[in-house]
Amino acid sequence: MKDKESVPADRLAVDALDLEAQGVARREDGKVVFIDGALPFEVVSAQVMRRKNNWEQAKLVEVHRESSQRVRPQCPHFGLHEGACGGCKMQHLHPAAQVAMKQRVLEDNLWHLGKVKPELVMRPIEGPAWGYRWRARFSVRHVRKKETVLVGFHERKSRYVADIRECHVVPGHVSDLLLPLRALIGSMDAIETCPQIELACGDEVTALVLRHLEPLSTGDLAKLRAFAQEHPGVQWWLQPKGPDTVRLLDEGGPALGYSLPEFGIDMPFRPTDFTQVNPHINRVLVSTALRLLDPRRDERVIDWFCGLGNFTLPLATRAREVLGIEGSEALVARSRQNLALNAARRPLAPTTFAARNLFEMAPEQLVADGAAEKWLVDPPREGAFALAKALADLHQQAGAEGWQAPRRIVYVSCNPATLARDAGLLVHQAGYRCTAAGVVNMFPHTAHVESIAVFERAD
Repeated sequence: MKDKESVPADRLAVDALDLEAQGVARREDGKVVFIDGALPFEVVSAQVMRRKNNWEQAKLVEVHRESSQRVRPQCPHFGLHEGACGGCKMQHLHPAAQVAMKQRVLEDNLWHLGKVKPELVMRPIEGPAWGYRWRARFSVRHVRKKETVLVGFHERKSRYVADIRECHVVPGHVSDLLLPLRALIGSMDAIETCPQIELACGDEVTALVLRHLEPLSTGDLAKLRAFAQEHPGVQWWLQPKGPDTVRLLDEGGPALGYSLPEFGIDMPFRPTDFTQVNPHINRVLVSTALRLLDPRRDERVIDWFCGLGNFTLPLATRAREVLGIEGSEALVARSRQNLALNAARRPLAPTTFAARNLFEMAPEQLVADGAAEKWLVDPPREGAFALAKALADLHQQAGAEGWQAPRRIVYVSCNPATLARDAGLLVHQAGYRCTAAGVVNMFPHTAHVESIAVFERAD
């Protein structure tokens, strides 16, 4: 911020935005102030809500000099006011500026945590800013004082459920279901014992998973069926306990799944399975990852943290042989089912799946799984430290007889901090260069940073 000396003492000049989408300012004594709702290059008044020795937490009171990147939120439930929905954090910031901020977060993490600077910063992968969220978890609450049922996300920084009547980040037809769902739950015998509805959209089906703490009455089951008939494409699933207890209310109708048309791949899934929230970006991400990895017909590829085969099966349309590795036998069994379904429809390279404890990898296990020219790595938020460490250890030991490290690794990350940590290991201890990295705007209007990085063997 220029001319900081011209800012009155009772106001704050905002210099940056943190990972929680809070404006960052500094007082004259150097104390940092995090301001909810403020944007870089703004001069604001703020109310301090929490004080510590080195920092303060505050909320925005008034903007005296507005950022050129501030925009009017599209959703009426977004804001700092009491009861505001906490599902989004950055609707007040222009979408292009959101992406630029995430790119800066990625580069800062790579350098400050991993001492890695990519040779090429790739153009961000972007898609629709609205209606993109095909997965969500709506809380349900019967509020007796208001004589109503609430269905939605939690209020901003609160355990209470926000009173939302529309949502612009889920598909339009799902937003249109919010009020009918409130009426449905309000009419049920189980009005007090249904705390959650999980959403999972497929290409043809909108699955709603009703978490119920007590068995549902015959009348309630009939109401669920009537709701599905009234709203074509809705499919009810019931969850009496943990995720493993989820079952379809009524068999028949289209299967829940999504497609990857570029590769001729169909991906059936259960509504509680992990799949990407944003199917539009997922298709581009899969295509980009394979383009960067560039698997050849004479190459073997390993897909680490393969899930249901989101990358594995497209890889099987390009490579000579593919090995998909995941952390649980149950998930591997599901991957094999998806492989069988797609292999019956089109030729695929020989593909196998195996279960490993991916957080306790050892060099010996890498050797046992065999050499592969290329790796695709797509870990959860915890990252792939054990995998990177095992690869680094083999490099330090000059490898093993008959085994060679992959020439190229494409790493898809949902946490820039763990990506940076693992990148540091790959570059400084495992003999790789970081040739490219960039952000993937999987979650517009949130502070979540998805990214992709490419590593080439230096020797």
